[in-house]
Formats: sequence, structure tokens, C-alpha cells
Amino acid sequence: IESIRVAYIDKKVQANSMDFDDLLVKCVELLKARPDLLALYQKKFRHILVDEFQDTNLVQCELIELLEGEKNSLMVVGDDAQSIYSWRGANMRNILNFSKQSRPCRTFAIETNYRSVPEILDLSNEAIRANTERFDKNLRAERKGGEMKPAMVVVEDPTMVELQEEGIALDEIAILYRAHFQSMEVQMEMTMRGIPFAITSGLRFFEQAHIKDISAFLRFVTNRRDEVAFKRMAELLPGVGATSSEKLWQAWRNSGWSSEPLPPPQFSRVWAGLKPPKKAEADWQQVGFILDELYRDGNFAKPSEMIYSVLEGMYDDYLKASFDNYEARRSDIEKMMEFSSGFDDIEIFLEQMSLLSNTDTDKQPAADEDEAKVTLSSIHQAKGLEWKVVFLVWLAEGQFPNGRILESDDLSMLEEERRLFYVAITRAKDQLYLLYPMINPKSYTGDVMQMPSRFLNDFPASMVEEWKVGNHWSDEEAPF
Repeated sequence: IESIRVAYIDKKVQANSMDFDDLLVKCVELLKARPDLLALYQKKFRHILVDEFQDTNLVQCELIELLEGEKNSLMVVGDDAQSIYSWRGANMRNILNFSKQSRPCRTFAIETNYRSVPEILDLSNEAIRANTERFDKNLRAERKGGEMKPAMVVVEDPTMVELQEEGIALDEIAILYRAHFQSMEVQMEMTMRGIPFAITSGLRFFEQAHIKDISAFLRFVTNRRDEVAFKRMAELLPGVGATSSEKLWQAWRNSGWSSEPLPPPQFSRVWAGLKPPKKAEADWQQVGFILDELYRDGNFAKPSEMIYSVLEGMYDDYLKASFDNYEARRSDIEKMMEFSSGFDDIEIFLEQMSLLSNTDTDKQPAADEDEAKVTLSSIHQAKGLEWKVVFLVWLAEGQFPNGRILESDDLSMLEEERRLFYVAITRAKDQLYLLYPMINPKSYTGDVMQMPSRFLNDFPASMVEEWKVGNHWSDEEAPF
């Protein structure tokens, strides 16, 4: 790692370039090394205002202190309860310790909230109170009480709960989640119901390249005339480009098997006769063995088994060799595998996937920019935004808070997860729905019962209306 760091610095010097970190670090170094320049800028900037101070890192804080000096005035604005970016260097102690410095300091608590109804603010005040590292404050609503308390909705699988037809515009509704992969079931449900939506947290799940790569194997084995799927598989291999994949496709068509109603009993034998480039021979044969696993003894394997065979048979090695974010991509494929475990029939699974993405081409049709859409967003990307109605999904232990944080037993990270929960619920103006899925479908192991998120225990049950979706109880009619 050190050698890479040194080489990277050398590359920047050769290119006469700086990255964003350099802009901060070099500025601090320059002001420290040149007292005359520091004095010049201290004289120029007599009054300094810093917004979102809870998101500053140590270098930014040092730069601010240098410019402040002994004579200038400094005002910082921030909310410690919304410090959610430690993973990119933000240090919440910058704001917590600000008033403890030697400089004279006055603190003004801005506790009047003009966004949310009292029922949502009361819940948010209780939710953050469990944190030990925080300023003591209590948000008060300027608005009058709403028509309903926040709803805690227990669902039997993690799908969207629809609103009653209350005339609320779709662009006034948001569905928030801890991580992008958790939006998959929501995307599926909304697509099937014809509800337009926009995703701000990334690509639609099934539009990601690594998901399309896995899908190509499944699509080809079920439809041997799928040229796009065939070529996508082939071009994953070393030495196979557009020209080679076209030749291989023509060889496959000439074999006669592309027009047969069923795949060959032994794919690998036919596959070996297609004569790939020499560099790809070993990997090409491995693809043939994988196809044998997808269709064996006259039957197609289950979708989850197919995905597992492709991943472990060759695609995992491809990911490791090709991408720095290998773990994130593999995690997506594992989520795809979990999702597919709800299907026994590969054709039905592929039909559902086609609803979620345009799998037959890499180009997507332009969306109607003027059409009102429900927003699907990660909580991090929703910070600073607001909607009349907010659904917060996947409130289960190991999902939110994140499982890795629970395993690490790191109290500071757990408190940041709680701040993330606080940010999510304070995005809602009128209505808030907290969704806890009782069951998480897992590959091979079957449906797994889940515990509700510990954050749902941070406030009294009297603060929420509790519903259950399914064939069980409901305090009042659920809004769908």
C-alpha cells in the first residue's frame, strides 16, 4: 500500500496535478509555512461562516482555525444529530468540542422546526435520545398536529405498502433505505403496479453490469437463440472481443442446437467444438461445464442454483481480477441470489427481471422528465431533502443497523447508525411509515425470521400506530 501511495504521489507531480485532498492539505501546509500569506488572508476574511459543520474533517477544521486566528469572528452552523459521514472522514467531535475551545463562544440552539408535524418530531426526539454523544436539544413543531401518528408496519415480506388514495402527488412520496440493494423488492413491486419512480441512489438494481453478466448465462441457457446473451457471456473471456464473439455466435448457430427446443444433454461437448481464440480456450471450456450445471438430466436448475453455479464456476474470479469494488459487486450478486430463491421456475424469474430492467439492450429509453415519480433514495442521499410522505424500509436487525457494525461492537458507529435513522425520519413532513419485514428470503436456507431493528425500541409504543400486513391483526385498516 505504501508503494502505491508513493507511486500515486509521483504521478500527480509528473502531471502537475492535485486531487481534492491535496487542495486542502497543501493549503494548510502553505499557510503554516508562509505567515505573511496567512496574515493576508486573515485580514481579508474578518467574518467566517461555516455551514454543515458536523460534516467537516480534521483538515478542514484546521484550515478554518488558521483563517480565524485570534481576531476574526467565526460562526458555525450544524446539527450533531445529522453527522452521518464518518466513513468519508467527517469528525463529529469538531462540532461537539467547538464551544469547549479557549475562544469566547455563544451557542444558540435552533429548536423550532417548520417542516414536520408534532407527531413526527416527538418520535425523532425520542429516537436520538438513546445516543450518549450529542447535544441535548428538543425539536418543537411550528405546525399543528397531523391526522395520524407515524405508523410502524410489520410486513411478511419486504414489499411496498401503498398509500390510500388521498390525492398526494407521487413526487411528494419517498421510499428511503439504508443501502441501495435494499430497494430491489420496492423496484419490483412498483414496476408491476405501474407506479413511476426515480432512483437517486444508483442504477436500477438489474441494470448493473455485473447483474446483466450473470443474467446472460440464465437467458442463454433458456433461449439458445439469444444472440445478445451469448455474446455478453463470450466477451467476459480473455481474448474475446466483438469480432471473436461474432464468429463464435455463427459457429453456435451452425451447430444446429440454437434452433432445438431443448438444450444439448451435454453442453460442454458442443461448446468445445466452437473453437474459441487460444487465449480463451480454458475459460471457454469452463463456461461449457457451467452450462451443464444449469441444465442437467433434462431439467433446468432453480434460478438461485443457476446464479450460484455461474458465480462460483467462473464469475467470482472474473470480478476479483477486474474490479476494485469486488466485494460490493459480489454482495449485489448474493442479493440477486436471495431474491431469486423465491422462484422455482427460471422463465418466471426472467420475466420478473425483465420488468425491472431493459435486459435486451444496454441503452435505456429516455424517461419523461415531466412525469411525477416516487423517489427511491438511500438515506445518505436524502439528507437535506423533504417529502410529505416517507416510507423507511428494511428496519430489521442486521439490515438497519448494518450487520457489520453490530458485529464490530463499535459504539460510535452504532450511534452514527442511529443518527442515520434520525435523518431518515425527519425527512417526513406529514406522514411517516416505518416498515419492518418479518421474513428475509435466503438462498438454500429458506425463509429466515428477522428481529425488528433495535431503533424501533428507542421510543414508546404509544407514539406509533402499529399495523400488520398479511392475514393477521391490524389496529386499523392499512393504507393500501
